[in-house]
Amino acid sequence: MSLVFVGVCSHAPGITGREERAPRELRDELYAGYATMRAALEDTKPDALIVIAAEHFANFFMNNMPSFALGMADQYHGPIEDADWLRVPQRTVKGAADLSRRIISAIMQTVDVSYCEEWKFDHGIMVPLHFLDPGNKLPVIPANINCQGPPLTPLHRAWAFGDAIRRAADTVPERIALVGTGGISHWPATPDSGRINEAWDREFLDKWSRNDRDAMLAYKDTEIYRNAGQGGFEIRTFISAAAAARGRGNVICYTPIPIYAVGCTTATMEIV
Repeated sequence: MSLVFVGVCSHAPGITGREERAPRELRDELYAGYATMRAALEDTKPDALIVIAAEHFANFFMNNMPSFALGMADQYHGPIEDADWLRVPQRTVKGAADLSRRIISAIMQTVDVSYCEEWKFDHGIMVPLHFLDPGNKLPVIPANINCQGPPLTPLHRAWAFGDAIRRAADTVPERIALVGTGGISHWPATPDSGRINEAWDREFLDKWSRNDRDAMLAYKDTEIYRNAGQGGFEIRTFISAAAAARGRGNVICYTPIPIYAVGCTTATMEIV
């Protein structure tokens, strides 16, 4: 088995950019959750890290919006945002072009994916890396699911994507870690920014922790938009991670932090 770690976490820019403005006990709980997740990741000694994110029009726009895309480069750079605003230092992130090519080729057997030899990392990837790979040691393979440009990737296809990543990872000799990163409920760049639907978040995390495929795929985008905002569409990354792991999840931390504008989450999932 080559998939050795699966986890999920939030990536909101306020988590780093406004870190001191949150109540200290909530910030410390969240940061401790990232530290626990990082330790679990490091313990598996991965050779590469796939990050399934929802990028924010940094690379894809309505003239070209793939349902799924993976990076296939030897290096990447980020964050694309102002580093002083995000409070995440600029860095060149190692890629793994040959490994990416092999994984992409395997995924293509069942799921159509785009691939990119150039990719600019925004906060959706750089905030998780800031906590999970602060030493900038791991080669990273970025993956994107269309969570922002309707028509959005259907939830059942997000599951199929995660399942295809699992099968692909199990065909290579390298030890592969996977992190899905996104919401959960949030209303970014709207008058409702800072609103969090804690009850909805906890209900979704319960379904995710049980890896209840049918329950997760039963959500409708109209319902998600109404109850979790347009940021809630990023549950697709959590669903893909669950499909890849096939086991049960453990929520390390969930805490709603309005100044970070998201229900902040760190969690890991058993691989079976």
